[in-house]
Amino acid sequence: MLFIVAALLLFGVVLGSVAHAPLSVTAVAAAVIAVWLGVFALRERHARQRARARAVPVK
Repeated sequence: MLFIVAALLLFGVVLGSVAHAPLSVTAVAAAVIAVWLGVFALRERHARQRARARAVPVK
């Protein structure tokens, strides 16, 4: 997931409007996206574990 963020950031620096933004703005935006993706991954993992726990019959 972080590889995708880094690849998109590099692609944006080379070809996109990120090349015209200050480096600090770009770094902050990349950090926000990385945190957002991390929170999403944790929520998905938690939801999947909860669903799996509900599916297991109790003896």
